[in-house]
Amino acid sequence: MDAKRIIKKVAVLGSGVMGSRIACHFANIGVQVLLLDIVPKDAPADKKSRNKIVDDALAFALKSNPSPIYLKSFAKRITTGNFEDDMPKIAECDWIIEVVVERLDIKQKVFETVEKFRKAGTLITSNTSGIPIHLMAEGRSDDFKQHFCGTHFFNPPRYLKLLEIIPTKDTLSSVTDFLMAYGEKFLGKTTVLAKDTPAFIGNRIGVFSIMSLLHYVDKTGMTVEEVDKLTGPVIGHPKSATFRTTDVVGLDTMIHVANGLYENAKDDEARESFKIPEFVTGMAKNNWLGSKTNQGFYKKEKVDGANQFFALDLKTLEYKPSQKVKFPSLETTKTVDSLKDRLKILFAAKDKAGEFYRATFYELFAYSSNRIPEISDELYKIDAAMNAGFGWEMGPFEKWDALGVADTVKAMEESGNKPAQWVYDMLAAGAQSFYKVEHGKRLYYDIPSEAYKVIPGTEQFILLDNIRPTHTIWKNSGTTITDIGDGIINLEFHTKMNTIGGEVIEGINKAITLAEASYKGLVISNEGANFSAGANVGMIFMLAVDQEFDELNMVIKAFQNTMMRVRYSSIPVVVAPHQMALGGGCEICLHADKVVAHAETYMGLVEFGVGLIPGGGGTKEFALRLSDDLQDGDIETNNFRDRFLTIGQAKVSTSAYEAFEFGYLKKGRDAVVVSQNRLLAEAKQHCLQMADEGYVQPVPRTDIRVLGKQALGLGYVGANTMYSGNYISEHDVK
Repeated sequence: MDAKRIIKKVAVLGSGVMGSRIACHFANIGVQVLLLDIVPKDAPADKKSRNKIVDDALAFALKSNPSPIYLKSFAKRITTGNFEDDMPKIAECDWIIEVVVERLDIKQKVFETVEKFRKAGTLITSNTSGIPIHLMAEGRSDDFKQHFCGTHFFNPPRYLKLLEIIPTKDTLSSVTDFLMAYGEKFLGKTTVLAKDTPAFIGNRIGVFSIMSLLHYVDKTGMTVEEVDKLTGPVIGHPKSATFRTTDVVGLDTMIHVANGLYENAKDDEARESFKIPEFVTGMAKNNWLGSKTNQGFYKKEKVDGANQFFALDLKTLEYKPSQKVKFPSLETTKTVDSLKDRLKILFAAKDKAGEFYRATFYELFAYSSNRIPEISDELYKIDAAMNAGFGWEMGPFEKWDALGVADTVKAMEESGNKPAQWVYDMLAAGAQSFYKVEHGKRLYYDIPSEAYKVIPGTEQFILLDNIRPTHTIWKNSGTTITDIGDGIINLEFHTKMNTIGGEVIEGINKAITLAEASYKGLVISNEGANFSAGANVGMIFMLAVDQEFDELNMVIKAFQNTMMRVRYSSIPVVVAPHQMALGGGCEICLHADKVVAHAETYMGLVEFGVGLIPGGGGTKEFALRLSDDLQDGDIETNNFRDRFLTIGQAKVSTSAYEAFEFGYLKKGRDAVVVSQNRLLAEAKQHCLQMADEGYVQPVPRTDIRVLGKQALGLGYVGANTMYSGNYISEHDVK
């Protein structure tokens, strides 16, 4: 990364859906943002009227759900303005991002104005999903062209990890390198270097995948519900699968990109796949575009006062009540946790599901192989784009690897989907897979050199999937302890939803015992979809139903003792949560020496929501933290009330930054990391630093101040007021 280049202020030109949300994400990471848009027609002379479009757009974005901002107060980092009055202010910015309407002539006009005010050397990029990048810079100065490229954020920018960087032949390599590194480290993105080809990488492969599937459905008569059942979590894709995703994105958006590909990718061997099927054209004519028009492939209606979901019959274009569907092959994979193992079973299945997978994915594999070197010279970029932009757990080449490359090639040939020649050359050279792991690093097959190389930019990451096979020192059915080097070990959970039961309690105790005996410190982190959804409530429920109260007491006592061991061990314990850290998952964080949280951490003591009291020591930690924060005066009762309500209302943070506001994370002690790939490496570094600075086992606290009857009264009054207002139940009052 260019050490001289520091991003202090960013200008975002265009405040539509993407522009306002890109501005929010830069504000999320602490950057000052200037957000500009056009002046309304015939606007009065006052500034408020002239800024109406940009101010309304930003207000709408900030109210949207899920929120584009980590913390509401971060929005103060965004200053709004308009193109006529405020364009000179871009001279103060280090990076100018254009996000105006998708028309080349309008973008070129904006850049003409930008050139009048932009200072030399400033980064200038365009966020576009399809317009050729090189055409936008025509007629601009050499300095403009050298510092100009495409930066394609995916919507919503806070949550979708893909950022495509698309340089032109004039872009300086130092600019490209800077953006690739900055996007990953500071914006938390998977940055993928793309060529200036139609729809770049993510949308080229993603839209082909959807369009070829639509043609298959048109031919075979499969239903909307069948396809979504087959293309969701069972194959490592998002819950919204195919048709629900299209409804969210908008059918018009998909049609626009597909039409653009049909027009511009004239040499594409699968060009006909981008032709819009008749049923899609019919939906567009009816303005059934998805969520934005309240109906698309699905719609929701009130029937007898209750919500009912309807799915579109693609043959008749009539809506029918949504049906639950089953496939024999999917039933057989319900107990198979490994996605690789599941894919093998599904692709070998003899039922309708197996036929669907073979037909659609063999076509996708062949298409992806044929896009090299057109859209990318390296295969890993295609997988990275699909994983980060479309939420796939495994990209096309990773799925192909899981099925066995050579065997799949034979099956593809039989189905008429012959892959590119380089795949045959790879197999002939003795390489049997697209990826492999060596010395804890993931390597990809580099086609030009016919050798395996480390994926660039990943050298500093510690990824458990890569090191687990060779560095595991202990495991049981629910946890694994791995040596991550320099005297630090890591404990990961791998139960369902990473819930905490007996095997996890055993794992935590074992990890602390091992670390105290032979290592410097312990990190608790994992690479699951969620850090931990909390205690195994199902097990607790069954014990309660069976009235096994002695055993229930033993379970809770074991958990509490384990949390106290986390708090009072002789080595530093650092917890690195991501996504959900609920209930017991939150309590582990509350007892750690330090928490290094991913920015997207949703943390809370949620037990009250199911009629329980947090039982792992979370309430005790809240009392301790309240005691440490207490000052004389009225602030005492306010502070108590806030903490009491955080637990009583089962509040969950919408980001790691909000977890500080709720008191789950500790200001001045805990840290936040935006790049999830760096989470474990950062946590390890903090753990090592604490150990090297001479970590001393904490002494149990005996100085906890409590507020007594005054606060108890406040609790009773608050609870009864909420009960009177029908906010809580009689059980909640208790």
